[in-house]
Amino acid sequence: MSTREFTVLTDVSMITCVVQRGKAENVVLAAQDAGAQGATIYYGHGSGIRERLGLLGLAVDIEKEIITILVGDDQLDRVFEKIYFAAGLDLPGAGIIYVTKLDKAATFVPKEVIDRISARTGST
Repeated sequence: MSTREFTVLTDVSMITCVVQRGKAENVVLAAQDAGAQGATIYYGHGSGIRERLGLLGLAVDIEKEIITILVGDDQLDRVFEKIYFAAGLDLPGAGIIYVTKLDKAATFVPKEVIDRISARTGST
């Protein structure tokens, strides 16, 4: 029998933001400024009507940066708005941002943090 334990987080959402290459660092800094703890950045290729400007109308893949950030639902709106404006998503063709509600997530949470949250919510 293992004595190891883990904490399951249930009030968590994942923000995904797709931006033009070179913009991800500013997006992550804005998210952290709004309270997010960290982010994952990876790269992808996108295509669409804007990329049909290549030779003979052939589609040209454009590199994108994809940022995923897990946040507590209490932080979601604040972080989402900061990311939206930091990424310049109020301009045409700048990218997209969306939220996925997670049923549960697990990671190491220090006992002090669990105790502090439990004290605030009145749960044990």
